[in-house]
Amino acid sequence: MAKPLFKDWQFPQQLTPYLFLLPALVILGLTVFYPALQAFYLSFTRYDLLTPPQWTGLTNLRRLWADQIFWQTLRNTLIYLIGVVPILVTFPLGLAILTNQKLRGIRWFRVAYYTPVIISMVVAGIAWKWLYADNGLLNQTLKLLGISDGIPWLTSPSWSIFSVMVVTVWKGLGYYMVIYLAGLQAIPEDLYEAAAIDGSDGLRKHWDITVPLMQPYLLLVAVISAISATKVFEEIYIMTQGGPLNSSKTIVYYVYEQAFQNLEISYACTIGLVMFLMILVLSIVRLGVQRLTDHDQPLS
Repeated sequence: MAKPLFKDWQFPQQLTPYLFLLPALVILGLTVFYPALQAFYLSFTRYDLLTPPQWTGLTNLRRLWADQIFWQTLRNTLIYLIGVVPILVTFPLGLAILTNQKLRGIRWFRVAYYTPVIISMVVAGIAWKWLYADNGLLNQTLKLLGISDGIPWLTSPSWSIFSVMVVTVWKGLGYYMVIYLAGLQAIPEDLYEAAAIDGSDGLRKHWDITVPLMQPYLLLVAVISAISATKVFEEIYIMTQGGPLNSSKTIVYYVYEQAFQNLEISYACTIGLVMFLMILVLSIVRLGVQRLTDHDQPLS
């Protein structure tokens, strides 16, 4: 009687981890990698959803180089980075220090600071748009105090992008505060007690102890907030639509505008390629920061 052909066959043990990863890799391949490769290909073609792609080589890159609106959106994105990231790195640390105190009811303060994070950006954008209106609460308060007759927060090229930045900061403070709280609660109280004996108390103890020990978290928040600021879209779409005069238009919004309003799919892919390179650099930095955090010595 013949023996079964695969009776003594066993699945190679070294391939077992890849077997578990296979479903996730298939999903990532279909939803991330394949679309990314297709977008890369389309950036060298002319495609408008109505006709088949036609290979044009570097035409879109030359158009991008001469596109003044693209350079303006790139400049706006860099302004967003410079304006938002430093605030989201420093202010949440102060909130984390305040909410890390052992006081009665301190959890309610943590919830209050974290609430904007869980609010939908659509709801937040509409609410802030009402606050910024000509007859909104902010301008009414300025008129009541006699400071100004009103500021065109969202209708002036000088104010629009900075007004949107405020919403981004307001939404992100609580999120990064929680990251800092995790780091603060890992710092032993013995260090602060020893610092107090040496005469380092009050704000000085945070400068001497908290800031040096929180450096991995500071770097982590800096990179995460920079990536988020590079990809900002919802605030722009809801509050300004990129205006006035493209003063608040960012790279992501420009990609959306070219792809879904002008049906310039190939040109949008070219802009997205530039944005991909920017985020790739920030992501590499992010991985380095994560490795630094993971290998940081435990505070115990």
